[in-house]
Amino acid sequence: MRIKDPRYFQIGALGLLFSYGLFSFSFGMPSLMAFISLTSCLLTQIIFTHLMKRPKLDLRSPLISGLSLCLLLRTNDWWIAALAGMIAIGSKFLIRRDDAHVFNPTNVGIVALLLCTDRAWISPGQWGSGVLIAMLFACAGILVITRASRSDVTIAFIGFFVALIFARAWYLGDPWAIPQRQLQSGALLLFAFFMISDPKTTPRSRAGRIVFAGLVATVGVTLQFNWIHPINYGVFYALAICSLAVPLINRWLPGPIYEWHKPNPKPRNPDETLPPDSLPASA
Repeated sequence: MRIKDPRYFQIGALGLLFSYGLFSFSFGMPSLMAFISLTSCLLTQIIFTHLMKRPKLDLRSPLISGLSLCLLLRTNDWWIAALAGMIAIGSKFLIRRDDAHVFNPTNVGIVALLLCTDRAWISPGQWGSGVLIAMLFACAGILVITRASRSDVTIAFIGFFVALIFARAWYLGDPWAIPQRQLQSGALLLFAFFMISDPKTTPRSRAGRIVFAGLVATVGVTLQFNWIHPINYGVFYALAICSLAVPLINRWLPGPIYEWHKPNPKPRNPDETLPPDSLPASA
């Protein structure tokens, strides 16, 4: 049986990455914190589904958010790990427009804690910079974005981001080794392949997604490399800011609403008579 919902591939890819990082070289997330993050996401989904009287409980999206938090967010406090899950999943139910959530849940959970507390951070070196890790991220990410029909926004973002940081290095006269080093980040790869490519919070049309990717890359580079107050991992803040512009982009460049999986059309009874307007042209 063919799996049509790309969330299963996201769960599989994120679970593989998390298991590899946790058991192969322990990248800094204690098992207890991982358990708390995942549990917080799942419990918050259950509570809001009951409070909002949703007809069906779906734990696939909160599981994706929980695994993403385990991969990206670092803290030494259990309550921070729990709060991250609550903010991430709660934002899906409480911050909505046009019957859809506005922010990527993982992104808003991380940004909210980075802004409000100094007890949470994104670890830049947890994955190392080896080719094997980069290939693992890229292959798993390509699998996910292909199944989710959002490879365009990831490719566009990477293209814009690479062009901007190399253009900055050229303008400043820096050696090419500096931007190359800046690209060797597991967090950046996770962001590009699993966060900005979220089908529910990106523009509906391909042109809109390319515009959105360029906007996020530009704002992110501006925040991360400005001379006044540089912000580490500015792209995470940029995504939260630029997500507010998605409804405007959808109006400017409209497209079909994304569905995780489309139901198969009802098979036609072979004995059923075709209506006149559906007969072949040669009939």
